[in-house]
Amino acid sequence: MTLVEMRDVTAFYGPSQALFGVDLDMAEGEVVALMGRNGMGKTTTIRALTRMLPHRGGTIRFAGCSLAGLPSHRAARLGIGLVPEGRRAFRGLSVQENLLAAARRGPWDLSRVYDMFPRLGERRTQDAATLSGGEQQMLVIGRALTTNPRLLILDEATEGLAPLVRQEIWAAIRKLKQETGLSILIVDKSLKELSHIADRAVILEKGRTAWAGPMSEMTQGLADRYLGV
Repeated sequence: MTLVEMRDVTAFYGPSQALFGVDLDMAEGEVVALMGRNGMGKTTTIRALTRMLPHRGGTIRFAGCSLAGLPSHRAARLGIGLVPEGRRAFRGLSVQENLLAAARRGPWDLSRVYDMFPRLGERRTQDAATLSGGEQQMLVIGRALTTNPRLLILDEATEGLAPLVRQEIWAAIRKLKQETGLSILIVDKSLKELSHIADRAVILEKGRTAWAGPMSEMTQGLADRYLGV
């Protein structure tokens, strides 16, 4: 079943056009890497999909439903969970309060999140502001999971983290893929890690879809052309 369908999507920030024709498909249970150099439209595509930015043209459908005109909170209730760039935990709330803030009934409850990230269980009464950067990232991933989404979006979830913490996050993503069948859309710069996790890749260049295909077909030439410095 097709879960996400974006066709020829255009979007603007005020008078400035940011997306010029993005196409992106995801099947239920698929892991897709959304890739491209900085400034090519990855986060804007996510903002359009999550309805934090209205799209001007094209179509966006989730689980067969058009997202046109929907506010972001209603898109989230359809089953879209976002781990935003920059973490953005509720710093004045405790770990447990963060996890309960947007929780919805389903298999992902507090105990399951604590099983995946034991450090969160150890710090459940601490304010998020007192956590390390890696622990805050675990918290925001856990918070998205407690919404029990059909689609989990990870926008630069390993950026700025220490190498050992990055490996913990990647291990959690691999576990999600292997054990849950959750659909995951990942924005990240680590081609090595993505090659072992993602089923397909979509590459953006200057606000357009430049290439899409199985991760196994991502050649070094494509990486150099679209992802290199």
